[in-house]
Amino acid sequence: MATDPADIPHGMRRVYRRFERWRSAHTGRLPIPESLWASAAEVAGEHGVFHTAKVLRLEYGKLKRMVQSARPIAKTAAPEFVELVAPHTGGLSECLIELEGPQGKMRIQWKGTTAPDLAGLSRALWERK
Repeated sequence: MATDPADIPHGMRRVYRRFERWRSAHTGRLPIPESLWASAAEVAGEHGVFHTAKVLRLEYGKLKRMVQSARPIAKTAAPEFVELVAPHTGGLSECLIELEGPQGKMRIQWKGTTAPDLAGLSRALWERK
């Protein structure tokens, strides 16, 4: 099953040639070395899993798992509470606060209170127990 070199993206040709050299040097059904799988997973991150598996003649499911395990899992930073204290004005204050965290979103519309009261309410509603 020869692949036309024109169908192989430029960034995938080096890995394609490595796979072809390995396949021509080995007869029978030997497992593909991890270093080749890692190279294929890296290329698949750029060119897509389906296209890479097709061009390199690899099992799509295994390549997909390799790509997913190679990607660093993004850690979301814990939400931080920032207390804003506005200068006191003579009249009643009005405030609208929107919070977003791992448990969802919360919107608070507050009239006629001070910032410390609002901060305490937000902590009470937002903290995990």
